[in-house]
Amino acid sequence: MSRHTVADFDFELPPELIAQHPAPERSASRLLDGTGPAPVDRVFRELPELLHAGDLLVFNDTRVIKARLYGVKATGGSVEGLVERVLPGTQEIWMHLRASKSPKPGSRVRFADAFNAEVLGRCGPDNGLFHLRLDGDPFELLERHGHVPLPPYITHADEADDVRRYQTVFARVPGAVAAPTASLHFDEGVLAALAERGVETAHVTLHVGAGTFQPVRVENIAEHKMHSEWCEVSPQTAARIADCRARGGRVIAVGTTTLRTLESAAVAARAAASSELLLAGSRETDIFITPGFEFQVVDRLVTNFHLPKSTLMMLVSAFAGYAHIRALYAHAIAQRYRFFSYGDAMLLSRAQATRP
Repeated sequence: MSRHTVADFDFELPPELIAQHPAPERSASRLLDGTGPAPVDRVFRELPELLHAGDLLVFNDTRVIKARLYGVKATGGSVEGLVERVLPGTQEIWMHLRASKSPKPGSRVRFADAFNAEVLGRCGPDNGLFHLRLDGDPFELLERHGHVPLPPYITHADEADDVRRYQTVFARVPGAVAAPTASLHFDEGVLAALAERGVETAHVTLHVGAGTFQPVRVENIAEHKMHSEWCEVSPQTAARIADCRARGGRVIAVGTTTLRTLESAAVAARAAASSELLLAGSRETDIFITPGFEFQVVDRLVTNFHLPKSTLMMLVSAFAGYAHIRALYAHAIAQRYRFFSYGDAMLLSRAQATRP
C-alpha cells in the first residue's frame, strides 16, 4: 500500500508549456528517453531504434467520438454536455451536463438545434452523470453535430485540424471521449520502421472517459475512488503477449490506458485462479495504480506528460519509480518539453528488475 499523499505528486508547470496544438508532424514530437539512469533527449521517430526484434507494442485502438454538445432545455436555458459513454446497442448515453438548473427526469433537451434527448434520470458514480435517450443513433448524431472533446486545458474551440489530430491513425472502435494521447505520435512512417525492425504489434480497447482529467481531491490517495472505464483484451492479443514472453521479448504498452487494460486483465486472471497471465474478454476497470503496485505484464511504457496530482502521475511513479519520475519531470520542464495531450512523449522502463 502506498504511503504517499496527493501532495507528493504535485509540481509547478509553467503554463506556456501546456501544448495548445500538436506538433506539425506526429512523429516530430520530442521523446524523453527515461529508460536509463540519466534522461536522453530524442525525437519520437527514433523510437524504433530503442526497441528490439521480438518486442511487442500494444496500442489502444479506441476511437474518439465528437462527445461535446451544446443545446437548450425546453425552458430555454442553455446546456453544455459531454458524453461519458454510449450504452451499447441502445440510443442511450451517460452525460456530464452543465446548466444553470439541472434538467429533471422526463424533460427534453434539444442539441445543436438538430435532435432531441429525453432526460431519464441521474446515473454514474455518486449520481454525477445524466442518463439520456437520444432521438437517433448516438454515434451518427455525435459525428454529425458534436464537437471534438478537447481537454479543459486546451483553450481554443475545436477546429478542423483537431478532428484529424486528436485521433490516432489506427483508431477503430468508437467510444472514447478523450484520446489515448501517447498513440497520437505514431504515423505510418514510424509504424513501417517498427515492422521493418521486427517489432510486433497488437491492440486492446479501452474507451477513455472524461474522468482521466480529474485531479485527486483527497489527501490520502487510498481514499480516492477511481472512475470506471470499459475495456477489452481479445484472445488474439492475450496469445501474442504469451508468445512475446515465451521468446524473451518485452511487452511495451503505448499509453497508460493500454497499461491499465493489460494489468486489469492480469488482476482478473489471478482473481479467477487462471493459469493464464491475462484473462481475455471485456470488463469494467477502475484499477488504481499507485507506488507499490505489482506489475504483471508491461515491461516498458510510452506515455505523455501528465497533470499534477493526477492518478496518471501516480501510475507512472509506480511504474518507473517515484524519484526517477520526479527527476524526469524536472528535466522535461527545464528543457521546455511540451506537456499534456498535444505535448511530447517519454519512454519508461519498469523499475522492478524482475518480472513474473
